[in-house]
Amino acid sequence: MPIREAIILAGGLGTRLRPAVPDLPKCLAPIDGKPFLFYLLEFLIEQGIHKFIFALSYKHETLSRFLAGYKMDRAASYQLTIENEPLGTGGAVKLACSKATEKTVLVVNGDTFFSIDLNLLSLAHAEKSADCTLSLKPMRNFDRYGSVELNPDNSVKCFQEKKYYETGLINGGVYALSVEKFKDQSFPEQFSFERDYLEPLESNRVIYGLVQDVYFIDIGVPEDYARAQLELPALVK
Repeated sequence: MPIREAIILAGGLGTRLRPAVPDLPKCLAPIDGKPFLFYLLEFLIEQGIHKFIFALSYKHETLSRFLAGYKMDRAASYQLTIENEPLGTGGAVKLACSKATEKTVLVVNGDTFFSIDLNLLSLAHAEKSADCTLSLKPMRNFDRYGSVELNPDNSVKCFQEKKYYETGLINGGVYALSVEKFKDQSFPEQFSFERDYLEPLESNRVIYGLVQDVYFIDIGVPEDYARAQLELPALVK
């Protein structure tokens, strides 16, 4: 079944981007006069997502106002989860999953745009009966991200730490997640989705990766935020 519901992680503080965008959550950073989140939502709706769960924390009132004014056309709808205290990315996903109505959801970082083919991700996730399937981006000459290695069957072999790599696969921050399998895991209220759920690669978790060499940008640092000003408006009309 195609994935039709998405959790958008939009509660980050955005400390590295604060010099360029001092008063807004990262996902509302303006790109050519429109919030970054506008471009992300337009892309996801075009890809077939029609239900959204926004995991909010920092300046959630500002995000709520944007969403109230954003025209969720094409039969799309949304709901919110708001953290009373920081829960980490894992805690935020867990809270959002309590509102999910689909068996599989897309989990997306609200400050990242990765133009994946969602149908390919849906198929790969279903074929492997995976707990979670990561969208991976091939990159060259990078040190801002860690690297992900796959086994021949595309299961995740290991996660490598951040350092300089000439070539490698990075975690693009877009996941297909089996909701009930995730909710069945035992975690504290506050935890990291990446460090505590994905990276331990415990035997009871079926984690796969799907490589898609398509457009990717993470606006978490000022240099890439500046690049997004030129690239995103041309990509999403």
